[in-house]
Amino acid sequence: MEDVQVVAMLVRRCVAGDAAAWEEIVQTYHRRIYNICYRFAGSGDDAEDLAQEVFIKMYRTLGSYDSSKGAFVTWVTTITRNLLVDHFRKTKNDRITDSLDAASSSHEDAQPLSEQIQDQSAPPDARVRSREVGETVHAALSRLSPELREAVILRDLQDMDYREIANVLRVPEGTVKSRINRGRAELARLLQRTYRQVM
Repeated sequence: MEDVQVVAMLVRRCVAGDAAAWEEIVQTYHRRIYNICYRFAGSGDDAEDLAQEVFIKMYRTLGSYDSSKGAFVTWVTTITRNLLVDHFRKTKNDRITDSLDAASSSHEDAQPLSEQIQDQSAPPDARVRSREVGETVHAALSRLSPELREAVILRDLQDMDYREIANVLRVPEGTVKSRINRGRAELARLLQRTYRQVM
């Protein structure tokens, strides 16, 4: 949980031109922003470039942050998400995703990613297996439609609650829950297909 007073003070110092305050903000939020960008972009270089764009946008708009309208982390995540949406609109023609129109909507009990992936490898292989599972999940995530991918990433990988995600995505909580359920169900389908091909 972020300390609202500490963040507000950091933002004030930064807006006043304190470079050390900006450095502290960057260090605090870099990993979160990079991780979100990486899950969307699929490559470390692209994620780093996108994260830099996010920080530039944050720096330019820091004075507009209003703590009465929500947590700083929600504001940061919203900026990140908006930049990614713009980026993916520009590169939309390069992205091919499976149509979800045929997917069943009866997945209200879809499980979080951590419960869908079972790692039954022996301890010496655990690290390699874990990396392989991570790569498989990342590949499956990249095949989701952007709206489902962002909902799953924010919930299962960034641990945001439904209300925070609704604020970031600017949609009702019910829509957030529906996207998460559909995204998890689609991920499970993609992962099962992948593992069947490997077996």
